[in-house]
Amino acid sequence: MKRLLQNSIALLVVVIVLFLVIPIPPFLLDLLLIINISLSILILMITMTIADAQEFSIFPSLLLITTLFRLGLNVSTTRQILGNAGGNSTVINAFGHLITSGNIVLGVIIFLIIVLVQFIVITKGAERVSEVAARFTLDAMPGKQMAIDADLSSGLINEQQARERRAKIQKDADFYGAMDGATKIVKGDSIMGLIITAVNFIGGLIIGSVNGVQNVLEVYSIATIGDGLVSQLPALMISTATGMIVTRSVSDGSLNNDVITQFKNQPRAITSGGVVIFLLGLIPGTPHLPLILVGSGLGAGGYVMLRRLSRQRAEEEAMAVEQQAAPEAEAMPSETDYYKDINNVYSLLTVDPIEMEFGYSLIPLVDENSGGKLISRIVIFRRQYAQDMGFVIPSIRLHDSSALGTNQYIVKIKGEEVARGEILVDYYLALEPANPAGEIDGIETVEPAYGIPSRWILPENKEMAEIYGYTVIDPLSVMQTHLSEVIRRHAYELLGRSEVIQLVENLKRTSPELVEEVIPNYLSYANLERILRGLLKEGIPIRDLATILETAMEALMNTKDLDMVTENIRVALSRTITRRFCEHGQLRVVTLEAEVEKRIIASLSKNEQGIYLAMGPDLMQQIISQLGDFMKKFNDLSQTPIVLTSQVIRVYLSRMLAQFYPGLYVLSFNEITSDVQIQSLGNVTIPHESRRAERQVAAV
Repeated sequence: MKRLLQNSIALLVVVIVLFLVIPIPPFLLDLLLIINISLSILILMITMTIADAQEFSIFPSLLLITTLFRLGLNVSTTRQILGNAGGNSTVINAFGHLITSGNIVLGVIIFLIIVLVQFIVITKGAERVSEVAARFTLDAMPGKQMAIDADLSSGLINEQQARERRAKIQKDADFYGAMDGATKIVKGDSIMGLIITAVNFIGGLIIGSVNGVQNVLEVYSIATIGDGLVSQLPALMISTATGMIVTRSVSDGSLNNDVITQFKNQPRAITSGGVVIFLLGLIPGTPHLPLILVGSGLGAGGYVMLRRLSRQRAEEEAMAVEQQAAPEAEAMPSETDYYKDINNVYSLLTVDPIEMEFGYSLIPLVDENSGGKLISRIVIFRRQYAQDMGFVIPSIRLHDSSALGTNQYIVKIKGEEVARGEILVDYYLALEPANPAGEIDGIETVEPAYGIPSRWILPENKEMAEIYGYTVIDPLSVMQTHLSEVIRRHAYELLGRSEVIQLVENLKRTSPELVEEVIPNYLSYANLERILRGLLKEGIPIRDLATILETAMEALMNTKDLDMVTENIRVALSRTITRRFCEHGQLRVVTLEAEVEKRIIASLSKNEQGIYLAMGPDLMQQIISQLGDFMKKFNDLSQTPIVLTSQVIRVYLSRMLAQFYPGLYVLSFNEITSDVQIQSLGNVTIPHESRRAERQVAAV
């Protein structure tokens, strides 16, 4: 029985095809004609109640089945009309008398109007809409795919959501492509209905001519019009449903399962269709018994399905409430009893690597139960940072704090605050452009991650702000971007001994011989940690750990100075560094005048701790002042500020400038590949007055 039910739709199609050959008894034919009308009403109801075409993805296949069903019935009714002197179908005669009302000419005119409306207006319009929808859907696919990739890279969605959205786009394209072809079936069905009506009428004239023209008009005309009407009414409804669904994709299961499942999910539409059929049965002149039987059956079936669906949803909601209440039911010891155990007191000494506290108003942005997506974005950021920099960010502790304002949040690194921000949940942050096309009303503020002048604007002003050239960001993105930038700046502090050991163990899977040779024979974990921290601090990825270990081993054969070892590693990672800072084959930098480099080299001193930079205050002030002017140029160009210098002084100059410009990177010429075009925005020079004064002092 179960196997028979699973193949019921396939068997139904076979039976429909047999209608073209096997004669059907009059009562069964009447019942099938009512089922055909009921099915078309039911499909129309479903297309009017669904919110998305995906909910009725079987429609193109169902359209073919219903068309075949209707054509099979047309052949059977033609056999009855021409073979039984007008036929003895109650439904056909009832509809024929209903539309003619005793006037054959009036009936023919009304029938022709119905046919023309169905053919010219509904079917033609649905066909055109399907063509346009299919073309526009296919044309929009590349843009939609790019939008999904952009949302994924920015952290707005995760991989699963991106996969689901791509699948939906593909299903939409498949669906509307199928609908474009299915509407041709509807058009052909309409034409075939007209041909069959004409055949019935002409055949009736020929067969009944021996009985006189008056008898032909009274018998065959009424039967032909009734047959055409019961054929064209369902066709009209199916055409309407076609136009409706293409103006609003393809299922993964079999057609049988999809038909049964998707009809069971629409109990209200089935009940409504049953009521409509039942009411039709109460109209005088209609075939009462078949209409009332089918209408009652549909109404009862829809009511049973609705009760079952309501019971299922109630059980799911009760189960969700029980699962949510289960953790709360567990008895928690009081705070005093908990800390009576001295081992529990030690838990207070734990310091989280990264911690984020936020005010009460920001909880909806974080709490997943309330629809918050901060945690999912952090997960995506951790994955992207690991791919880019080769270091996995440790877990971030998120919790609310009553000590903060309702709209405030702070970020802590190892228990100490390093950043603070404030956002308005019901507003958007508009970043001011250099030359806005207009002013927008809002609360002036500063973007927390990059310090850009901004203002909080109401959602209704979002589109106008974008027209004026503002970059509009939602509150969650503001907080997530700030957190990401803080983590990037302090990533080197998060790299500890355990993280270094884990990175080395990960390398052992692919290069066990290299790890065994270098560690600890040439390089200890402590020194490796220092090298990796130095690279991360200056924004250099440590993903290529094999190259780092190989270069470190070679450098340590000649020197024990870890600064020099790190510089050699940076040269070995030149392709990585170039990719990291180069944009579109160009590298915009600030260079140092030869005299400035000589002065810096002359300022290098050495003690027991190693080499350090002992630069005079005058020279330092001149360099810092000139770089401040260049930093403004970099900001105007939205470029990463870079100073390009020789390898000899790079590390010492970088340490000095980091105190004044944390976002400034110092690179050496050896770290840039030869295929990059270097564009200098200017030189750091020593003013002539300073040189003249120095010469005078030297002469004295």
